Amino acid sequence: MNKRQSTHMFIASLLISGIIFFQMAIYVISMLAGWDVKFNLVEVCHSTLKMIGLSSLEYALDGLVIFTLVYLFWKVCIQFVQAKRMKLKFQQYKEKNLTKNLNESFSNEKEEFIVISYPTPLAITMGFFTPKIVISTGLVNILTEEELNAVLAHEMYHKNNRDPLKMFMLSLFSTTIRYIPILKWFHQKYRIVQEVLADEYAIERQATSASLSSALLKMLKVGKINRMPFTYASFADTSVNYRIEYLLNPLTEVKLQIPWRDTVLSIAIFTLICSFFIYALA
Repeated sequence: MNKRQSTHMFIASLLISGIIFFQMAIYVISMLAGWDVKFNLVEVCHSTLKMIGLSSLEYALDGLVIFTLVYLFWKVCIQFVQAKRMKLKFQQYKEKNLTKNLNESFSNEKEEFIVISYPTPLAITMGFFTPKIVISTGLVNILTEEELNAVLAHEMYHKNNRDPLKMFMLSLFSTTIRYIPILKWFHQKYRIVQEVLADEYAIERQATSASLSSALLKMLKVGKINRMPFTYASFADTSVNYRIEYLLNPLTEVKLQIPWRDTVLSIAIFTLICSFFIYALA
């Protein structure tokens, strides 16, 4: 697993989804504004359906486009509302002195870390544009200083890489464009690769995997917390089996098994889309 793999998966997902969303948005705007938009994929679908005698399916196509865009907008709104609520709740339970001391020690007094009064061990990175690392007093109480440093280094990787934003985008793509199944695989595997890379970053910072391994085991013994209703990167909530395998033997290559059935199906659907473009331009 390496950075290039995760970058390729993110870019591929972004390109596939971007083309489809762009076409749908252009189509809806053309309907509302009465524009005569040429070379639009959905317009070509309409023409093709008429040509083969299935004009009644135009309405189903309209419904699919409008539903997809409305669902997309709804998912984005829900994400921001839930994240805002959780930020307010975290502020209520914020341990000001611990937060100040942690930021002075690790981030040159910038508030990159927030410590909250919560008995269950918690370490997450949340926020899209200015990510924050949230840890609980429950985590601080069960970890040694070296273990805590390893967890913070792990979360710093997510923060610097803006993983909450990227994970949300991939999740959004995979749920709104379900007819391209490879997008779901991209989302799942991206999370795995990023967790392993974050572990690798923490190990490099400390020159040992011992502290990171013991911190992960301690959090696993406590048990998983209930998932929160917004996208975030969590230290002990994703890809545990892959990470344990990597920590036990960093030289072992953990390969990503490409789902050939979903890949072929996705290529076929995307090829069909490209064919509509060629037809329109011709």
